[in-house]
Amino acid sequence: MRSAEIYYKDLLAGILTETDDGEYTFQYDGAYAVAHPKQPITLTMPVRREMYIEKRLFPFFEGLIPEGWLLDIASHSWKLNPNDRMGLLLVCCRNCIGAVSVHAIASADE
Repeated sequence: MRSAEIYYKDLLAGILTETDDGEYTFQYDGAYAVAHPKQPITLTMPVRREMYIEKRLFPFFEGLIPEGWLLDIASHSWKLNPNDRMGLLLVCCRNCIGAVSVHAIASADE
């Protein structure tokens, strides 16, 4: 299982997780949901208390991953399979252009 803290500007907005079953979940942080109910990280995922669950990486997060020659450089530099979308998100999207950033959460076995 791999997880990441998702920040909107400098605020913890929620947690993105890739489960051992290959599903993806995103849940807004409770404090963020209360303080910023009208400030979603993307319009396709409005702020709510319920967890979002998908079988594939959410399109918003997929869009943060580099493409083309930049994807080639990133996958070669970090020795990642270009199909490992969560892995690429975790290593490439800490300093994205825009308000959202992805900060990997170290697992107990790392």
